[in-house]
Amino acid sequence: MPRTVAIGVQDFSVIREKNYFYIDKTSFIKEWWEGGDNVTLITRPRRFGKTLMMSTVEQFFSVKYAGRGELFEGLEIWKEEEYCRIQGTYPVISISFANVKEKNFQATKERVYQILTDLYSQYSFLKEWDKLSDTEREYFDRVSLRMRESDATYALHKLSQLLAAYYGKKVIILLDEYDTPMQEAYVGGYWDEMTGFFRSMFNAAFKTNSWMERGILTGITRISRESVFSDLNHLEVISATSAKYAAMFGFTQEEVFAALDEFGLKSRREVKEWYDGFTFGEREDIYNPWSIINFLDKRKLASYWANTSSNGLVSKLIREANKNIKLEFERLMQGGHLLASLDEQIVYDQLEDNDEAIWSLLLACGYLKVVHGTTAKEGEDTSCLEQGYELALTNYEVKRMFSGLIRGWFGKVSYDYNDFVKALLTGDIKAMNAYMNRITMTMFSFFDTGKRPSGAEPERFYHGFVLGLLVELENRYRISSNRESGFGRYDVMMEPYSDEDWAIILEFKVHDPKKEDGLEDTIKAALLQIEVKKYEAEFMARGIKKERVRKYGFAFAGKSVLIGEG
Repeated sequence: MPRTVAIGVQDFSVIREKNYFYIDKTSFIKEWWEGGDNVTLITRPRRFGKTLMMSTVEQFFSVKYAGRGELFEGLEIWKEEEYCRIQGTYPVISISFANVKEKNFQATKERVYQILTDLYSQYSFLKEWDKLSDTEREYFDRVSLRMRESDATYALHKLSQLLAAYYGKKVIILLDEYDTPMQEAYVGGYWDEMTGFFRSMFNAAFKTNSWMERGILTGITRISRESVFSDLNHLEVISATSAKYAAMFGFTQEEVFAALDEFGLKSRREVKEWYDGFTFGEREDIYNPWSIINFLDKRKLASYWANTSSNGLVSKLIREANKNIKLEFERLMQGGHLLASLDEQIVYDQLEDNDEAIWSLLLACGYLKVVHGTTAKEGEDTSCLEQGYELALTNYEVKRMFSGLIRGWFGKVSYDYNDFVKALLTGDIKAMNAYMNRITMTMFSFFDTGKRPSGAEPERFYHGFVLGLLVELENRYRISSNRESGFGRYDVMMEPYSDEDWAIILEFKVHDPKKEDGLEDTIKAALLQIEVKKYEAEFMARGIKKERVRKYGFAFAGKSVLIGEG
């Protein structure tokens, strides 16, 4: 009889007491403890077991769970006699910022104040301790929703001092999803205020805290040292490229196949295609745990992980990115790879202008995987990695997610866009022009970065438009583009999978008023380019008859577009 799968349960004791499905990762406790690192930052994509691991660590060390060794019986850590003796012997401060997702700085501070107030209420017995001074008791009472910002940033430090004095032992501090509020701050436009607040808090809690034994922070990204970690020179960072703890988050292939056997499921190949592909350090074939757990429960292949949270930031970055990003992203969507340098210290204010920062963020979020590159050794600084990392989309589930994002770009004009695609396939040039002009009028600014006037880089629009074609027609056409196209020109070849469909060549060209009188001249130049490049001959070499090839020139002047047929 297979164990019960409990979706969303992240409390270690609940899982163990009810014998829910669980894959033993408790060897992390020994590996981390013997590593001796003062403060450890572990970055992994969302839903990769970070919160459950923090719950496991808390319940192993915390004095609140003294005498609860039965929770760990039969697990790897309980085979270590010396660790059995230290279970439940440390004061542990454990908090999470996972739900701090406010729209402005003031609301974010209030949410953090609530978390700190709730934390202090757990230790209200300290106020009755006869060794607590009047000043300390007064500070304890000041920790509330109305506290000063200086009290809030010092709260973890002060609580560490009080608990260490009470128990006669230094504390362990666990902070889960530390970067969630800062991602929201970037999107919401209050980044500078937010980073200043957390820089003070992290410095007090993790740097100048002589009452802390060890600390762990988890998150999705490694935010740049200059932003929030400028004072934490001793921080040990475990990222996607680090060798440490590579198999501790996510499920290995051996673990997944054993689980499939337990539940009597035979879908190894399909499960691997959908949910495998994550690589941490040199450890390949790491599976998405959230998707695997849901598959075991529902016994159906579906997008579980990719649809669990908003992907607004990722969608915005790709939609508004320059032509190089869109060209590379097109390559990825077609199953190809790209070469990129990576900087795993995410500098959020560079995301709109730095290709490296975008690919690094997508890697940290789990949307890309390292196919080939240099793996950081234990203790090696990964803040700036060498160039030449080969990246690809992680798996089929991720590809489906991006397909959904691209479709969403055209949500405002989905009717016109779909009608345009129909007109393109049937060769209705008049309808194509009508639909395309309505689309551009509505959507052109949508593809801008906001830093340039609308129309300054029309490629941002039509490269995004081609990505939409790629998604809508992926089952009918193999779509490719000319990688050597210069500014203002972009050609697309659409090779049909069926003999019943026409082969199609599209040439996009920006109107040059110095060389061309009007958009008609631009169309002529675009169609001439098709002939010069001999794209028609390429189709004929693949067995497609000349009379089954349609050629279109797209001429752009700002938001105006004219389409002509060759």
